[in-house]
Amino acid sequence: MGCWRAGHHIAHIRAILRAVTSPLDFLDDPPLAFAHRGGAADGDENTVEAFARAVDAGYRYVETDVHATRDGVPVVMHDASLARMTGTDAAVSALSYADLSAIRVAGASVIPRLEEVLEAWPQVRFNIDVKSTLAVAPTAHAVRSFEPRVLLASFSDSRVRALRALTQGRVATSLAQREVARLLVASRTGLRFKAPPTAVAAQVPVRQGPVRIVTGRFIAAAHRAGMQVHVWTIDNPAEMKGLLDLGVDGIMTDRIHVLRDVFVQRGLWKDPR
Repeated sequence: MGCWRAGHHIAHIRAILRAVTSPLDFLDDPPLAFAHRGGAADGDENTVEAFARAVDAGYRYVETDVHATRDGVPVVMHDASLARMTGTDAAVSALSYADLSAIRVAGASVIPRLEEVLEAWPQVRFNIDVKSTLAVAPTAHAVRSFEPRVLLASFSDSRVRALRALTQGRVATSLAQREVARLLVASRTGLRFKAPPTAVAAQVPVRQGPVRIVTGRFIAAAHRAGMQVHVWTIDNPAEMKGLLDLGVDGIMTDRIHVLRDVFVQRGLWKDPR
């Protein structure tokens, strides 16, 4: 009876924390499936059409990227240059939104504004990689109405710090690169790692050069710090299965149907439809 009361008390405290701490609301129980750029294997990554395909396939988590135009409009685009996706040799930051809106991806798709994407699928949670310093403030402003459905990330430590400051602890974040490095050291040495208050996940590749990042010890260290481990970008089904066996909490993929099939085979797929 005493154990039940203690457990009930802890669950009650956690429920209160969830109610008042919006970053905790971003993550469901793992494992989670993320559509990387909406499913980049189909070619028209980070477009409304790509996101629609991911949602139609049953994805509830979508990873995407943000740059800002010259006049401060946050738009969904991975590259700083438009060349790869549109054939236009120009930087996103060099164009006004009016100019950018006339350019098409693969000759058909408009480059979407961040708010447009967030509004279009209220049931979807967006993992947003902020790709430039110019995009930090516009992104922080754009997500205000969508905070419980957003996680902000960046490869830049300074951008992560700025995003956390601008969103004042209300938005989930992933670990910055130096924080990942400290977590990796902690996993190998047994030292304690304390996660920043809004950091709900370590989002990492399996390895960085010769260094293996995702190991059982790394996952255990992240869990001790109260975080999940999400791995990118995994397109091979055998590797997906191996990572799930290792205990990762989320997988990001360009091949959305492959990852869904692996989850379905294991009874892990949670179709929100």
